[in-house]
Amino acid sequence: MAAASDPVELGAPWGPARPEPPPTRFHSVHGANIRVDPSGTRATRVESFAHGVCFSREPLAPGQVFLVEIEEKELGWCGHLRLGLTALDPASLAAVPEFSLPDLVSLGHTWVFAITRHHNRVPREGRPEAEALAPSCPPALLVEPHLCIEQFRIPRDRLVGRSRPGLYSHLLDQLYELNMLPPTARRSRLGVLFCPRPDGTADMHIVINGEDMGPSARGLPAAQPLYAVVDVFASTKSVRLVQCRPCRPCAAP
Repeated sequence: MAAASDPVELGAPWGPARPEPPPTRFHSVHGANIRVDPSGTRATRVESFAHGVCFSREPLAPGQVFLVEIEEKELGWCGHLRLGLTALDPASLAAVPEFSLPDLVSLGHTWVFAITRHHNRVPREGRPEAEALAPSCPPALLVEPHLCIEQFRIPRDRLVGRSRPGLYSHLLDQLYELNMLPPTARRSRLGVLFCPRPDGTADMHIVINGEDMGPSARGLPAAQPLYAVVDVFASTKSVRLVQCRPCRPCAAP
């Protein structure tokens, strides 16, 4: 049984301490081909390759990671899971669009990116675009127990995908820890979160197997409720939610 978690701490200038966010669940509003299990933690596309858009049941808190693990794949389709945030209340939608890209995004106030076979890395400000493509030594992800994303310090243990116990699983675990397997593989863990900025906007970050891909979108309306978007698209057939430990403020440099 998991130990009780401490409350989320969001120190100045991000507001006073607040209770820990509720466990993440999928919204009852979703695409026509999606079936959500009774616990609200697993979403499966039961037919076709589309109509697989899902949302978080509650808006995310700042720094809260909405994390999914790929449970099942389906051969024969081209394309992979899509992930992002929306300021649209799912309950207000007249109908859930067939696709997150471009249909949901075209409604406005929505930021969604396709997860590819390669890292969705974006260059840092002031760095050449080639930095995003330059090979680097794989990071020893589990050496550092926490991942710092802007002002948030997030426990890393649940962010990294794991193989199932069995033959050669110890080798697979090493590959997952080094983030060398593609993010579209079964057991990969993919997360999305937002980080408020002093100007009232927020940056959206995507995390792949414990590695921050950097800001994928800027200028999100931090004052509005932001829901996670998961599009169980094409070769991704089923995902399950993984509950992350609460984040804390990063120490000042």
